[in-house]
Amino acid sequence: MDIMELLQALFRWIHIVAGITWIGLLYFFNFINGAFEATLDADAKKKVVPQLRPRALYWFRWGAAWTWVTGFLLVLIVFYHGGIVFNGSRSWSAMAFVMVLVTFLAFAVYDPICNMEFAKNNKQMAGVSFVLVALVVFGYQVAGFSYRAYVIHLGALFGTLMAANVWMRIWPAQRQVITAIRDGQPADAALVARAGQRSRHNTYMSVPLVWAMINSHTTVPFASNFAWLIVMVGVGWGAVMWLY
Repeated sequence: MDIMELLQALFRWIHIVAGITWIGLLYFFNFINGAFEATLDADAKKKVVPQLRPRALYWFRWGAAWTWVTGFLLVLIVFYHGGIVFNGSRSWSAMAFVMVLVTFLAFAVYDPICNMEFAKNNKQMAGVSFVLVALVVFGYQVAGFSYRAYVIHLGALFGTLMAANVWMRIWPAQRQVITAIRDGQPADAALVARAGQRSRHNTYMSVPLVWAMINSHTTVPFASNFAWLIVMVGVGWGAVMWLY
């Protein structure tokens, strides 16, 4: 038995189960719980929120952690160890290394952008983000990434941003918001806004992320032109906008 094949199967299994847990709760918070909590008065919120949110957020953040860790391991095994990162005779170059760094360190650029005034407008943020996504995909193409590789790396970029949002922005803000509601105090509006903004961003990124995950099944119709990936990101974001 090939140990790498065994590990790949195991990590895929954990990745999918953890991802279902994480994204399912993301949609619960965005499409169900937010509207439900808005109907509660102060006394009801004081009873419900401290009981419901910590439980849901526990599974939410650990689902995010296990999804990211197993996804990263799968990229290492399937693409790097498997040698399917590049087209034809292309190999590792300075540009390729830069694009890998972009994939996993994009939060250092994304986070300050989110704090800018224009980012409070969801449509303006989406427009700027779409241009940046197109530039990143073009960068993968210039670096010589194969179809599956540039699709999965964009997915890894989205997944890394989403996991960072959960652990560095949403969960720290929610802990303070939950404590305030439990103690009968008004929640800090800035923290509420930050958690809500990043949660919406994660919802938008989640749909094209799933498209990236099924990259091996989309090669035949979509590998002819890297622009298709940019189109599918737009389709995914349009679908989320419609759902909201």
